[in-house]
Amino acid sequence: MASDYYQLLGVSPQATTDEIKRAYRQKAREHHPDANPDDPGSAERFKEVAAAYEVLSDPDRRQRYDRFGPEGARAGAGSAGGDPFGFGAGGGLGDLFDAFFSGNSGGGRGPGGPPRGVDVEVVIELAFEEAVFGTTSSVDARLPVTCATCAGSGAAPGTTPITCLECAGAGQVRRVRQSILGQMVTASVCPRCRGAGQVVTSPCEDCRGEGLRTEQRSFEIQVPAGVDDGSTLRLTGRGGAGPRGGEPGDLFVHLRVANHAQFRRDGTALHHELHVSVAQAALGTTVNLDTLDGTEELDIPRGTQSGLVLRLRGQGVPALRGRGRGDLFVEVVVDTPTGLGPEEESLLRHLAELRGEAVAEPESGFVSKLRNAFK
Repeated sequence: MASDYYQLLGVSPQATTDEIKRAYRQKAREHHPDANPDDPGSAERFKEVAAAYEVLSDPDRRQRYDRFGPEGARAGAGSAGGDPFGFGAGGGLGDLFDAFFSGNSGGGRGPGGPPRGVDVEVVIELAFEEAVFGTTSSVDARLPVTCATCAGSGAAPGTTPITCLECAGAGQVRRVRQSILGQMVTASVCPRCRGAGQVVTSPCEDCRGEGLRTEQRSFEIQVPAGVDDGSTLRLTGRGGAGPRGGEPGDLFVHLRVANHAQFRRDGTALHHELHVSVAQAALGTTVNLDTLDGTEELDIPRGTQSGLVLRLRGQGVPALRGRGRGDLFVEVVVDTPTGLGPEEESLLRHLAELRGEAVAEPESGFVSKLRNAFK
């Protein structure tokens, strides 16, 4: 039946060559025996998918398949045009498995050489203003550095490392095993030289053949404006030195930002509670507010209610990954007076009488004295 191969790959008979290639890659991964170790039928399905792709990826054989079915397509079975990975006519299923799962394509070896240096993490404390406006800070860290005695080779002065005999200097070893579907090739880091490709026979006494020593180092870092508590700065290449000339790791600086006595931060916005008296709220006033940028004169309108929010544009936190600054939001809190003296209480009672407001009766002299005794 002419549609069988199309059904195997999950494409329509009108599918383009690229669509067929994408479908084949997906099906090949899905039915690979290594991905289905408990399914004995996966190997057979993988063969069927490969056979379907071999036909449909070749224009001539696909045309014969569409006209005459599988038997007609076999007439062009010697073509290598359906090989999506460049293995040619001599490539087997084992090569396909290797391309998909071993990390090697076409037989080339993976990366060898000395390993990368370790990443180092430190924590620094910042004042609230330093996080808002940015600063230059000094960072101290203990990290691996290249041994000065052996220049990082790990070998004692006057000697040199030798080529690793197990991997022949490649830094990795390749192993070939037979499976029912062909050869499987795997590559792994050489266990003897740990990927360096060389072995130290006369270790340096100062670093014991590691090529590294742990030392205290100081760095000056630029903390950008707008960082927040919990932010992390990454300094590429400032971490531990790599063994035997390997690339260095990175330095991660975790920031801890102190709280502010007056302001609470929310992203790029700052929030502040401004306390005013009943008289100031009722009659209005002007107050001097200390902001992060200096003193700001703030007008409190007559009749202000507790909870009113005043907005000062551009006096918040700079945007870390953008332009401009957030705003400062000032919430007004009207404080109710306590501990009133006789004259103050009399004035408030008179005000309540003028406004027709019901208030509690005055406390007796004994109750008042008793209350004051326990204050």
